[in-house]
Amino acid sequence: MDWRKSSCCCDVEEIVRLERRIFPKHESLSESLIRELKKRNSGLIFAKIGEEIAGYAMYSFNSSLCASITKLAVKEEYRGQGLGEALLNAAIQKCRTRKIQRVCLHVDPVRTPAVSLYNKLGFQIDHLIEGYYSSDRNAYRMYLDFDV
Repeated sequence: MDWRKSSCCCDVEEIVRLERRIFPKHESLSESLIRELKKRNSGLIFAKIGEEIAGYAMYSFNSSLCASITKLAVKEEYRGQGLGEALLNAAIQKCRTRKIQRVCLHVDPVRTPAVSLYNKLGFQIDHLIEGYYSSDRNAYRMYLDFDV
């Protein structure tokens, strides 16, 4: 579900709470999430199971040629059921509507399920960025190129 089409802003508030639970404070967008979503170059897709937000994906258009997946999160009890893959595919499709050539993202190399998911969908590791998240936590920068 696209957040702009959601009938209730409480969905976004629930996503902010979920963001705080899943990500460490220094990686969380919870304080700026609503402000980020108001920008014309960003988007949010989320999945609900019943009345509960089960996961979400955020993306942004960095330029006319490149987009970024800025967040992908699934509640722990819904992991391993294909929800992350569905959200990521939906975000990629939203990015493709802008006729971009590349989607990028960053991921902690120790998050092997996430790295495996990105590889499964065709993302490739560009390089390792040392100290990306903190002085002792690195990130892979990954990308997915589209045929133009």
